[in-house]
Amino acid sequence: MSRALAVFHGRFGRATVYQLNRPFNIHAHREGHLIFHVGGRSACIDVNDGRYDLTEGSVVAVNPWEPHNFLPTDLDGGAVFFVLYVNPEWFAPDAPGADRLRFGRTQFARTPALDKHIRHAAALVCGAPSLNSLDGELRRLIDICYDESWQQAETAPDLRANGSITDFRVRKCIKMMSESPGAEIELDTIARESGLSRPHFYRLFRTQTGVTPHLYLNTLMMEQALEALVASEAPIADIGFDLGFSSQSGFTRFFAANVGMAPTDYRRAAKVLRG
Repeated sequence: MSRALAVFHGRFGRATVYQLNRPFNIHAHREGHLIFHVGGRSACIDVNDGRYDLTEGSVVAVNPWEPHNFLPTDLDGGAVFFVLYVNPEWFAPDAPGADRLRFGRTQFARTPALDKHIRHAAALVCGAPSLNSLDGELRRLIDICYDESWQQAETAPDLRANGSITDFRVRKCIKMMSESPGAEIELDTIARESGLSRPHFYRLFRTQTGVTPHLYLNTLMMEQALEALVASEAPIADIGFDLGFSSQSGFTRFFAANVGMAPTDYRRAAKVLRG
């Protein structure tokens, strides 16, 4: 089973160091996503319709709401990866929602200078940092990765590709999902209440958001689960029941398929940096 070596939640999002030896389900995040290989064998990551090698010589960047999954090559011991989940509002608080965070390339080269920043930040995360030291170091690392992704991009920035949701029916569906995300939600019911047939609902939702309704709902549920695990002492079973799972084992399977490890392992490693 994969395990978390260090996890920090803060204003920036999440900074994690994982030892991973199992694939994930296809999933998405509201945050931007930077993945760095720091030890062991390389891996692959599927992002949208592309497959990218994750090695000591590359960085993989995933934009908010881009579907992706992780494919390890070492299924026994597992390799170590430094993973950042970047809050777009923290990254660019004064920018419009669609313009806050979009990387220029999904994969780009890891220069010697960037490699030094990556290894320093990963060591800092594993060394139980203070808020000030981690926040400042992550700001520098994320800014460098953002700039490198555009310097190595083949085209100029086109922020329209990450546009806002314009259809009022999709906004209504998202509002209903967000009010009480849970495994018991019937997406067909949400479609009917929004005045859409099931095929039209799924097609329009994906066009507007870039992900399927099911994937969007899973993302909302994972956000709730992560928040409950680090911000409360509620039993794992209760967190699962609140999210509509009939058993703790069902919730654990869902969590592991989206994070790569059991919720108990994640909670054990997780810390919250206030400020």
